[in-house]
Amino acid sequence: MKTKFVLLALFISNSIMSVAQLDIQGHRGCRGLYPENSIPAFLHAIELGVHTLEFDVVISKDKKVIVSHEPFMSHEICTTPDGSKIEINEESKHNLYQLSYDEIKSYDCGSLYFEKFPDQEKLKTYKPSLKDVVDAVNNKLNSVGISTINYNIEIKRKAKWDNTFHPEYHEFADLVIAEIEALGIMDKTTVQCFDVPTLQYIHETYPNVRLVYLIYNQNGIENNLELLGFNPAVYSPYHGLIKAGTAEYCKERQIQLIPWTVNEVEDMQKMIDRGVDGIITDYPDRLIELTQSTTK
Repeated sequence: MKTKFVLLALFISNSIMSVAQLDIQGHRGCRGLYPENSIPAFLHAIELGVHTLEFDVVISKDKKVIVSHEPFMSHEICTTPDGSKIEINEESKHNLYQLSYDEIKSYDCGSLYFEKFPDQEKLKTYKPSLKDVVDAVNNKLNSVGISTINYNIEIKRKAKWDNTFHPEYHEFADLVIAEIEALGIMDKTTVQCFDVPTLQYIHETYPNVRLVYLIYNQNGIENNLELLGFNPAVYSPYHGLIKAGTAEYCKERQIQLIPWTVNEVEDMQKMIDRGVDGIITDYPDRLIELTQSTTK
């Protein structure tokens, strides 16, 4: 009986320790609460207490790194400079790779009601450059007395979009890495991607960059890592693909396991119980509340 109590105490202690070390990542800032990939969303995520800001980047006509999930203006979240609605079949006409940053900033990507996130704060905002995001974040950190925050930056490359919606992957990666280095955030940044050639190119060309392998397939971790050809810093699958034993497999290979996008509290708890190293969520407020209640 005494042995059982000791084992239970160790389990509880280890669980609390893992929760305390959990990397809380705000998906696209905090998409469930503020317009996605916007400066207000990132600043609010910092106020909530996230450890890492997760977001996507594309390239503008004037070769600036722009924070956006799509390389075009989505009909779900954006309106034209004159306030007109963008129809789904006209999104490609609003191609960010064919727009300058000044032109991109003239679109409103925060005022539309977004049915997927009914509680999202509505406000007029735009798709910012990576530089403007980092500058705003640094000002926020200084004002609230926080020393640092991490970045998890996704390169949104699709082979079929090369030279149409973004540069081919070598140039795309070069532009993003150069901007990260210029902004002085390399030591607190991971670069993530679903695209294997992009990850392989960065691994070979910029070996100091910590890479995240995004996964949305059922091929299994062994097959995915074999295809990649090296162990990334982080393995990041859709949370429904994580099975019992996945965390142990990653730990044996010194790979962090950080699933996406975990929005329901019961799923967050399930991921914590599975032993993940971090969680990407549209609702960091829910995850923070859960971790605080767990560690009390």
